[in-house]
Amino acid sequence: MPQGYAFQRSTADLFSIASAALTDNMSFRSYSMQTSAMPSGNITINRSGYTPTHRAASTYGGAGGYGTRISSASYSGVRSSAAPGASFSSFQMSGGGDGAQPGAGQHEAGGADPRGHGEGGPDAHDHDRYRDVLEDLRKQVFDKTVENSRLVLQIDNARLAADDFRVKFESELAIRKSVEADIAGLRKVIDDTNMGRLNLESEVEAVTEELTFLRKNHDNEVQELRNQIAQSGVQVDVDAPKGQDMSQVMEDMRANYEKMATKNAEELKAWHESQISVVQVQVSQNTEALQGARTEHGDLQRQVQTLEIELISQKNLKSSLDDTLRDIEMRNNMEMEKYNNILLQVEAELTNLRNNIQHQTQEYEALLNIKVKLEAEIATYRSLLDGGDFRLQDALSMKDGK
Repeated sequence: MPQGYAFQRSTADLFSIASAALTDNMSFRSYSMQTSAMPSGNITINRSGYTPTHRAASTYGGAGGYGTRISSASYSGVRSSAAPGASFSSFQMSGGGDGAQPGAGQHEAGGADPRGHGEGGPDAHDHDRYRDVLEDLRKQVFDKTVENSRLVLQIDNARLAADDFRVKFESELAIRKSVEADIAGLRKVIDDTNMGRLNLESEVEAVTEELTFLRKNHDNEVQELRNQIAQSGVQVDVDAPKGQDMSQVMEDMRANYEKMATKNAEELKAWHESQISVVQVQVSQNTEALQGARTEHGDLQRQVQTLEIELISQKNLKSSLDDTLRDIEMRNNMEMEKYNNILLQVEAELTNLRNNIQHQTQEYEALLNIKVKLEAEIATYRSLLDGGDFRLQDALSMKDGK
């Protein structure tokens, strides 16, 4: 008898096998079986395409050299057909007659038990050649998982950075408002200082004019007194006792007036100098305060400009980060949708494969039952060919047993 059933996996089933191995570590087989009898018969089982197709098989038997025929039954599976090189064992059955005896002699010469291959089952297949492909697919899945994790981490980091920038922006905005309020207060102080300076300048001018007026009045009074003294040289002759010397009196009066004028001038000069020193001190203080306010105003203005530039840069950075975040989310959603579609497709294929394998198992059990019956008929035919004792009642009971 030939070598039994041979099972070979099609290379086109690689994707389905890899997907099934990644999900539940299951592997499936695609096989074909062909049997030949007299005249000839075959049973073929293939897998191809997405929609399984079936052709029913019928069995009929006969005697007297007509043999037993099993009509062909084909099956198409989920994704691909069996490899062109897949081969299956065939066996021949001979009925009663002289022309079938050479075939029977070959069976007897071979000394093979027809139940041997049915009991032994299919040969184990070597899966080592798919190990590299499966490892490559597992590596790709692991790389995609790592990439997705990295993208999720980048998205979280970008979101945290955006939150930090938002908090920083709010704090900088509060600082800016506070600085603007301080600047407004300083401007008010500067305006008040300018008004005070103008008032002090007006007072200084008024005091200067008053001092000039007092000096002029003093000079006029002195000049008038001198003129009066110069014109007082009038001689009067009277008959009177000798009195006081008028010249001496005038000299005394002039000395007194000069002393009073000198004293008034000194007092006025001291008062004027004291007023000028006070005004100069106030002007110096106001000038220093104004200079400090101007310096602080310049510093604050530079800080405001720096903060505005930083705010613009932070806004641009935030906008770019938002665009990057949207792009990453869009790409991630597209990749996740693609992976979900692939997963749904693989799950559908896995379901179809399970259904097909269950159906194939049922057909395989049916074929095994047919094989047992065929082996019984072969044994009957062999006993007939060998000239053994065969009764009609046994043949009828055997036919009824079918």
